Amino acid sequence: MTTSIDIDTAKLEAFAGQVFGDLAACYGGVMTSIGDRLGLYASLAGAGPLTAVEVADRSGCHERYVREWLNSQVAAGYIDYDASAAKYELPAEHAAVLADRDSPANLSVAFNVAASLWLDEERAIHAFRTGEGVAWGDHHERLFCGVAAFFGNAYRAQLVSQWLPALDGVVEKLEAGATVADVGCGHGHSTVLMAEAFPNSRFVGVDTHEASILAARAHAAEAGVDDRVTFVVGTAADLAESSFDLICFFDCLHDLGDPVAAAVQAHKALADGGTVMLVEPNAGAGVEENLGPIGRVYYSASTVLCCAHAISEGAAEPLGAQAGEERLAAVFAEAGFSQWRRATEGPFNLVLEARR
Repeated sequence: MTTSIDIDTAKLEAFAGQVFGDLAACYGGVMTSIGDRLGLYASLAGAGPLTAVEVADRSGCHERYVREWLNSQVAAGYIDYDASAAKYELPAEHAAVLADRDSPANLSVAFNVAASLWLDEERAIHAFRTGEGVAWGDHHERLFCGVAAFFGNAYRAQLVSQWLPALDGVVEKLEAGATVADVGCGHGHSTVLMAEAFPNSRFVGVDTHEASILAARAHAAEAGVDDRVTFVVGTAADLAESSFDLICFFDCLHDLGDPVAAAVQAHKALADGGTVMLVEPNAGAGVEENLGPIGRVYYSASTVLCCAHAISEGAAEPLGAQAGEERLAAVFAEAGFSQWRRATEGPFNLVLEARR
């Protein structure tokens, strides 16, 4: 016996249109990545209207490929097109998002993360079927450079100018000379930014991913702060024998297999009057509070990156990237912290302060 289902044709067509838009975005993501990696956006930035031949000459690419790529960008609304002159132009506002790699608004570098998700799809499928984890270091290398560049831009724009001043008395300690730990430091952008801003302080960055630590050391040397910054392969547990005025967790606590244990180690390693700064995605307590593009990106990344890594470290119920402040506060309360507050926030991040 078959059951007939009444189909709302208008609803079907609307949803099919929505999914086709997502499909177009997947295709367009490849075009954006190509434009970033080949310097096509950089060739257009600030140059005014250009023909396809001129863009090809400026970028050192083949004109016929460039012309088709340009047309894909016009169709996407990324680039303006003057049909009468057959010229293409990248608006300054779009250049800040696509061409300027140092811009806090830049998003082109983040397409490396999306590429890594596709490249690691078989790992994700295996994890879904078996319940096994996928460690951070087991992902494709494009993940690491994409995450480092994307978060590095956000930290460059906000860490020193907004986030640290929002903490109680921390800037004054850093100016006088403090000891700082950066847990889950990755490529070390956050650590180096603080070291550049506060030359009287000393910094230690720890991360389980050896390749990222090597990149962080190179980054510190390039910035000229390697005399005051040390990067080591390790976890929060490696901080226990030291004493720190500030311990930072930048967008990493939710990735850990045992976040309570990490918070306990931070509690042990804090100097008297010390502070923990926790930066996490700005998520609400329930799914219904996290709808829209930001929630979609974070839940998707959390599925195959954050939860997968936490499970690889033994987590039975990972926090996930959308943990929300209530669950994060509970972690630190269980670890023995008595003071907790939301220091500041933005569209993407919560900056939370914990003290003994």
